[in-house]
Amino acid sequence: MTLIIFGVLLWSFAHLFKRLFPGPRAALDDRFGAASKAFFTVPLVLSVVLMVIGYRGNTAPEIYQTPGFMVHANNTLMLLAVVFFGLGNSKSRARQLFRHPMLYGFATWAVAHLLVNGDLASIVLFGGLLVWAIAEVLLINAKEPVTTWRGGSLAGDIKLGVISVVLYLVILGVHMWLGVWPLPAPGAA
Repeated sequence: MTLIIFGVLLWSFAHLFKRLFPGPRAALDDRFGAASKAFFTVPLVLSVVLMVIGYRGNTAPEIYQTPGFMVHANNTLMLLAVVFFGLGNSKSRARQLFRHPMLYGFATWAVAHLLVNGDLASIVLFGGLLVWAIAEVLLINAKEPVTTWRGGSLAGDIKLGVISVVLYLVILGVHMWLGVWPLPAPGAA
């Protein structure tokens, strides 16, 4: 559990540093230029490693159980999360509607996993990352002017949809390969 907590905190701090400490972040950028990103890339990679190792080796108690039909909600939300993630870099018309699509995707991913994972390790991991995503949105909204992306096309919408479905299927495949069955059990409602 300690590895998960440390990983979530490290992830959150590395992402929030720019918003919480804009002066020191600007000084790093001025002094090191593009190489300053390494100061944040290394902790972010380490945070993911810590979270994965901690989560894979967890023996945390189960706090709550969810009904089997929540798998459907999880899968629907996961497809939406993938769309949100892709939306941030797409040429879709829908990109105009959301200021923080990648953070919304991250929050949606976290909620989806909390719907089907009631053990303490999952609550700490997904709940902690959900809190980070919400904090990031609130800090950005409070400190940065609103900019709205303009553009997009029907072709961009279609491309986003196709890529999202393909990536979602890949994610399902990776879960199955790791031994985590992400679909409803055969014969389940």
